[in-house]
Amino acid sequence: MTNELYIYIDGKFYPKSEAKISVYDHGFLYGDGVFEGIRAYNGIVFKLKEHIDRLYRSAHAIMLNIPLTKQEMTQAVIDTLRKNQMKDAYIRLVVSRGVGDLGLDPRKCPKASVIVITDTIQCKANNSQETGITTIFSWVKRNSVDATTHEVKSLNYLNSILAKMEANAYGVDEAMCLESNGYITEGVGENVFIVKNGEIFTPPTSTGALSGITAEAICEIAKNIGIKVTIANLTPFMLFTADEAFFTGTAMEMAPIREVNKRIIGEGKPGSVTKKLMAEFQKVISDPTQGTKI
Repeated sequence: MTNELYIYIDGKFYPKSEAKISVYDHGFLYGDGVFEGIRAYNGIVFKLKEHIDRLYRSAHAIMLNIPLTKQEMTQAVIDTLRKNQMKDAYIRLVVSRGVGDLGLDPRKCPKASVIVITDTIQCKANNSQETGITTIFSWVKRNSVDATTHEVKSLNYLNSILAKMEANAYGVDEAMCLESNGYITEGVGENVFIVKNGEIFTPPTSTGALSGITAEAICEIAKNIGIKVTIANLTPFMLFTADEAFFTGTAMEMAPIREVNKRIIGEGKPGSVTKKLMAEFQKVISDPTQGTKI
């Protein structure tokens, strides 16, 4: 196959058609592992250090020993991009528990496995930044912080997949999840923000939401341009009556929300605060100081 992408697996490169893992890998059998989704823009891997740090935090939380140092992991990402001659890419960095037996015991997995995929991704609805996207609140509750919380970016995303399936069934672009008390957590793979009276609000990670790299960048941008950001529990009512709302995420970047459960948000189109943040975010991802050079 011509121009076939190469996949990094445990220190070696394999053509995409030949890249394989064992069926006894506990990442495959049980979702036992962690991952990161990362972006490269024009030869700069955006916030690579922050993504690597979060990967190791997730691994620490599930007692997964990554067989590479952070510096070696960073180099593996850079080497994979260079191998594929990619300057703009979506990077999927995966660390699984590794090969074991058919039992649950992670002690049967002597060494974790590291995989780096560099490809492209399309998560936004067509013209989403111009028109905004439609959403619903899913019946699927976010796993609590004393369970398989989404604070850990693990390979087990069934919670999100079920919510995404519901969004598909109802013909909307995306779904949002609540926690057991009814507070908003996040989308199926994005952080959520609302705008009210010129101020921005976003849920805390104590609801079980992931601490998003893009979300942190947006908060920093907002503060730099004089927009107040408050981390607080958000109710569905607060979202329904917000002036503006938007999602953030590595794959989605920023996406305005125009409708939730058939309620129009604000004027039903991207608002002034959201548009300003989107414009500033494009400047940030073009800044070579915000990432690691390939």
